[in-house]
Amino acid sequence: MIVFPAIDLKGGEVVRLAEGDMDRATIYGDDPAAQAMIFAEAGAKHLHVVDLDGAFAGESRNSQAVKAIIEQFPGYVQLGGGIRNAQAVEFWFNLGVARIVIGSAALKDPDFVTEMAREWENGIVVAVDARDGMVATEGWAEVSDVPIADMARRFEDAGVASLLFTDIGRDGLLKGCNIDATLDLARRTDLPVIASGGVKGLDDIHILSLNAHEGIEGVITGRALYEGRLDLAAAIAMGART
Repeated sequence: MIVFPAIDLKGGEVVRLAEGDMDRATIYGDDPAAQAMIFAEAGAKHLHVVDLDGAFAGESRNSQAVKAIIEQFPGYVQLGGGIRNAQAVEFWFNLGVARIVIGSAALKDPDFVTEMAREWENGIVVAVDARDGMVATEGWAEVSDVPIADMARRFEDAGVASLLFTDIGRDGLLKGCNIDATLDLARRTDLPVIASGGVKGLDDIHILSLNAHEGIEGVITGRALYEGRLDLAAAIAMGART
């Protein structure tokens, strides 16, 4: 199971939001590339990067910070936030991004996601962001009437690499990952699932890793790392056992 340390970008700084609220951002640093290298030194081979401003704007807003991360981080970078057209997808893949996360466009333009997944084999991850079981979009500012399982099943035969499931109500709050909902989604779809939102410590990593055989590909963690509640090297070692 892959452990993805997260770097969320707002105004060029490393932040974490509470429940996806841009007005509830905690700043953890002003050098995203340096933070990426700290994670690399702890053994991270995968990194999850989100352009938060881009997610709300619908286009890249922290491109310089993302480019610096890609240039310095020696592993695989997974990028999301405002990537909603073919030109943006091509731009980031050409710069060295390993996988691109598409959220809002996946709900509103599924044909676009299918086209990108077929063009960029194993490169597209669909974000299934949930509030009370329904898909949220536009940087989590809007909630649809589409159940998360229905959204996931739309892409089972589209060539999508994985689903990234986030329980918005737990994200950035250190309440613990919503393991039950994550496993339920994994059991309802043939696609691998990446867990996200609320990871508070090694217990979450341990339980998810025990259920990796159910289709849990990985887990994303942010605030727990920045606040010293989770040791990244220990988490990576635990995930590697599955």
